[in-house]
Amino acid sequence: MKKIKFKIQSILMLAFVALGMQFATAQDATGSWKGTLAVQGMEVPLLFNVSEEANVLSATMDSPSQGATGLPMDETTLVDKELTIVFKQAGIKYVGIIDGDKISGTFYQAGMEFPLVLEKTVKMIPGNTALPSSDEALKTLAAADSGNFKYSVADYFAKPNASSFNYSPNGKYISYMEKDKNGKRHVYVKEIATEKVTRAIEEKEELIRGYGWVNNNRLVYLMDQGGDENYHLYAADLDGSNQKDLTPFEGVQANFLELLKEDKDHIIISLNKNNPQVFDPYKVNIVTGEMEQLYKNEDIANPIMGYNFDKDGKLKAFTRLRDGVEQDLYYAKNDGAFEVIKSLSWKDAFSILSFNYASENPDDAYVVSNLNSDKSEIILYDFKLNKEIKKVFANKDYDVSNLALSRKRNYELDYFQYEGEKSIIVPVSAYYKKLHQKFEKQFAGKQFGIADATDDENSYLLVVSSDKLYGVYYSYDVKKDEFKLVYSLMPQLKEEDMAEMRPITFKSRDGLTIHGYITLPKAAINGEKVPVIVNPHGGPQGIRDSWGFGPEAQLFASRGYATLQVNFRISGGYGKEFLESGFKQIGRKAMDDVEDGLQYVIEQGWVDKNKAAIYGGSHGGYAVLRGLTKTPDLYACGVDYVGVSNIFTFMNTMPPYWKPYVKIIKEIWYDEAIPEEKIVMEEVSPVFHIDKIKKPLFVIQGANDPRVNIDESDQIVSALRAKGVDVPYMVKYDEGHGFAKEENRIELYEAMLGFYAKHLGQKTEVKQIKD
Repeated sequence: MKKIKFKIQSILMLAFVALGMQFATAQDATGSWKGTLAVQGMEVPLLFNVSEEANVLSATMDSPSQGATGLPMDETTLVDKELTIVFKQAGIKYVGIIDGDKISGTFYQAGMEFPLVLEKTVKMIPGNTALPSSDEALKTLAAADSGNFKYSVADYFAKPNASSFNYSPNGKYISYMEKDKNGKRHVYVKEIATEKVTRAIEEKEELIRGYGWVNNNRLVYLMDQGGDENYHLYAADLDGSNQKDLTPFEGVQANFLELLKEDKDHIIISLNKNNPQVFDPYKVNIVTGEMEQLYKNEDIANPIMGYNFDKDGKLKAFTRLRDGVEQDLYYAKNDGAFEVIKSLSWKDAFSILSFNYASENPDDAYVVSNLNSDKSEIILYDFKLNKEIKKVFANKDYDVSNLALSRKRNYELDYFQYEGEKSIIVPVSAYYKKLHQKFEKQFAGKQFGIADATDDENSYLLVVSSDKLYGVYYSYDVKKDEFKLVYSLMPQLKEEDMAEMRPITFKSRDGLTIHGYITLPKAAINGEKVPVIVNPHGGPQGIRDSWGFGPEAQLFASRGYATLQVNFRISGGYGKEFLESGFKQIGRKAMDDVEDGLQYVIEQGWVDKNKAAIYGGSHGGYAVLRGLTKTPDLYACGVDYVGVSNIFTFMNTMPPYWKPYVKIIKEIWYDEAIPEEKIVMEEVSPVFHIDKIKKPLFVIQGANDPRVNIDESDQIVSALRAKGVDVPYMVKYDEGHGFAKEENRIELYEAMLGFYAKHLGQKTEVKQIKD
């Protein structure tokens, strides 16, 4: 008995000693620890912040190069001197041994291991914390936007309660995702004949990232673990039974590639199962989970980035990345081997839309190409002979992008699609021409697109939208010739209350044709000259503004402001020549186009030339600063949202994941190594011309922005305030390049509206109280 008692006392003593050791070491573990990961030639700085409360450790992680800060870790444990930090959402684990002010360990992610040494540091709050406007000051600014308006800021940015509507292939059911009171988005299946609704897939702790029908009884969906993006593909019957994880592999990401309409029990997916850095294609049985690897992606330095399968699941072509920038298109020969048939630069377009199954030649395909034209066009191409058969569709003013084929009617070509002033559908087949006429008559003045159709083409699911309508789903029954409302995505915004968005076209000062849009509040429609917010888009290369419902522009219109959006040179969709005419012209001729657009709408009598604001984010924010320094008397005020102010800093502090594209970025922007271009960089970098700004400026900055350093914004704010310029300054210490959190975005727009009210004058719109 004495021996047992002694043994228990010894165990207790050892336990207390162990606890004491852990507690002492926990004190050593607390604080901020910084280190740098070396990943494929790139350096990724990381910062772990470890704290202790009631002898329990917790940690957060900062990834400055990605603009992420304060990410809460799921587990932080200490055994002796071994510290383990786990971040399930990103599939990250760090294990290291503490030795004074150093931790030596290993960083694990997605099956890869990297050595990582952390050193103790003092975490500094980015920027000058004395500069940002106080919460009280920003609330006072927001209060300047006074009035009993029908809609709040939040009304314009609410997420729809239901979305992702689809038919079962036979048309007996319609499925959709719908939020419950806890924000969980479940997949529901509604039997159309009886209107019986069944919850087929329940979203629990993990989010459903996407879903779809494979056959009349089976659904597939993607889901990860804690947001780690290692998506698993699951299958379930339409009543929710027989659920199966089709890709039960730890640390592996699944992606959907091809739905095989000719094989109801299989689909084609990609997995990084063999090597976490590259993806291989697999054919998967959605009932049993059996899978077959279809090709090996073995060249890690030049990985395959995309696969092209035919309708029977045969791999016909793939695109391989070369030197991180260029691409090679491979096509299958008769013996099954693949050969390069196109070597493409980053400026080239040549991609397979669909194989031409109506042809007896299995090597015919519809391709989007700009290799022999300025605008992207659709051609019919013979891959066996490696030559163009004929041009199928092109537009003299715009790049074309898409087409639709009918499986039921032996893959007859139904229509082409491209984006001009609006989204344009060009009917081709006699069958679709009749349908299109019905759609146009029913939805006159609106844009519509086929979201889904049943296999027998008797039922169509349409999405209808416009400049005044966010989006509404309708069904169309061909036999009954009947349209039915399915779901309105933003019913709280009434179409009759929204503003008109008009396409505009004008000539630039050097003779280039420029397109854009102006959203006009009712006062402007009625002949009054209203204040205007000039809103250059981000990017800028290859990006364009489009006609349709814009929450920002509608919000501004509700307060009486017009919004001007110019697709200046370098914007996408207008051909190679127009795109490349903007290379080396950012802040120069591209900015001239924006100014010429403003002059055009002034001449039309829509806007007050003395009440023009300029607002934009990212490159648009740069355009704000450039506009206030290039033409300091043109604008009444400006709103710079995470805008570049120093092109030298922008080029030299890019995130690690941008490094493979530096060559491209220098071709588009400027290259400091070329003396003539260095002079231009100094000319068009607003930070060197702060003394020219004399109008009020609202600066909005994410403290952890990896592209626009907060010190640059601090510099602008300090210098302008010293000159007596009104500069409210909103900084969010939990944001990066753009605000992602809803509460921060709403606060941003509320303060922005107050700033406009203060410097553009109070609204003239009739104030309406929300029902």
